[in-house]
Amino acid sequence: MQLFLEYFQTTGFFNLAIPNIIMIGVGLVFIYLALARGFEPLLLVPIGFGMIVGNLPIPKGLELSIYEEGSVLNYLYFGVTRGVYPPLIFLGIGAMTDFSALIAQPKLILLGAAAQMGIFFTFLMAIIVGTVFGLGLVDPSDPNYLYKAAGSIGIIGGADGPTAIFLSSKLAPQLVGAIAVSAYSYMALVPVIQPPIMRLLTTKEERLIRMPPPPRPSRAKRLAFPIVTLVICVFIAPGSLPLLAMLLLGNLLKESGVTERLANTARNALIDSVTIILGLTIGASTQADTFLKPQSIVIFFMGALAFAVGTASGIIFAKIMNLFSNEKINPLIGSAGVSAVPMAARVSQMVAHENDPQNFVITHAMAPNVAGVIGSAVAAGVLLAILS
Repeated sequence: MQLFLEYFQTTGFFNLAIPNIIMIGVGLVFIYLALARGFEPLLLVPIGFGMIVGNLPIPKGLELSIYEEGSVLNYLYFGVTRGVYPPLIFLGIGAMTDFSALIAQPKLILLGAAAQMGIFFTFLMAIIVGTVFGLGLVDPSDPNYLYKAAGSIGIIGGADGPTAIFLSSKLAPQLVGAIAVSAYSYMALVPVIQPPIMRLLTTKEERLIRMPPPPRPSRAKRLAFPIVTLVICVFIAPGSLPLLAMLLLGNLLKESGVTERLANTARNALIDSVTIILGLTIGASTQADTFLKPQSIVIFFMGALAFAVGTASGIIFAKIMNLFSNEKINPLIGSAGVSAVPMAARVSQMVAHENDPQNFVITHAMAPNVAGVIGSAVAAGVLLAILS
C-alpha cells in the first residue's frame, strides 16, 4: 500500500490543480477556434496543444517542464528566449510574399507607417497603467522594467507574432508567453476584430471607391527593393537588422529567379517546421503558475487596444491622404497596415466585396500590409534601441 501511495503522488491525478484545468481549457478553446472556425489553424493548433502540454500536472524533478534545465522542451524553447525563431519565420514570409504592390505604389507605405500608431499609443498607455496600478508591470529591482514591459506590450499593435516574440524576448523575457499568445490570438481574430472598426470609420461612398490596377514593376526594381530597403531601414533602426535581413533575403530569393529551390524551402519546409516548434513551445510556456497573473490580463486587454488603434490609424490616415490627392484611395486598405500578412489584406477585400462584389482591392491592400511588416520591425528596432 505504501508503494502504491508513493506512486499515486507522482501521477497527474494527485498533482492536478484548478489553474491547470483552466489553462488546459484555454488550450482546447484555441484548438476549437482553429478546427471549427478556421481561425489561423497553422498557429492556433500548435499553440493550443502546447498549452495542454505545458499544463499537464507533472511532479517537480522529472525534468519535463519547459522551464527545467535539460528537458527537451527547454532546449526547444531556447529558440524563443534567444530570438532565433522569429527571423526564420521572417525568412519564410519574405519568400512567400509579393512586394510588387508596394513597389508600384510607394505612397501606400505611409498607411503601413500610420498603422504603427497602435504600438506607440499602447506603449504610453501601458506606462500610465503600470505607474498608477502596478499590476505586475513594475519591478523594484529594475527601475526600467516598466518601460521594457510597456514596449513589449505595445508591439502587439503591429499584429506580428514573430516581432512581438523577438522584442519581448530581449526586453521582458518573463512576459514572452503572455505576449505571444495575445499577439497570435489577435492575428487569428483579424476577420472578427477589424470589420466593425472598418465599417464604423468609413462611409458607404468611401467603401465603394475603386482603384485602378497597379502597374507591374520591372524586375530591376523588384531586385533592388529588398537591398535598398534593408540599408535604409537598418540605418534608421539598427535593432531591426535580424528581422529585416531575413525578411528581405527571403524576398530576394523569391525574385532573383535563380534561387527557386532556396525560396521554396524557405516558404514551405523551413517556415512550417519553425511554426510547429514555435507554436508548441509558446503554448507550453503558458503554465498556470507563470501565466495566470495580473500582467497577463493587462497584456491581453492592452493588446486589443493596440490592435484596434493600429487598425483605426491606417484607415484614418487613408482618409487624410484622400484630402490631398486626386487619385482616391479606398480607406478600407488602410486597415491592412497592421502586419497580419496576408490576412489583413484579405479582410480589406472581404469588406469591400460586401459593398461592391466587383471591387477588388486586395492587390492594393497588400501594399500597406507589406509596409506594415517592415514598419513593425522598424518600430521594434526603435524600441529596442531606446529601452535596452
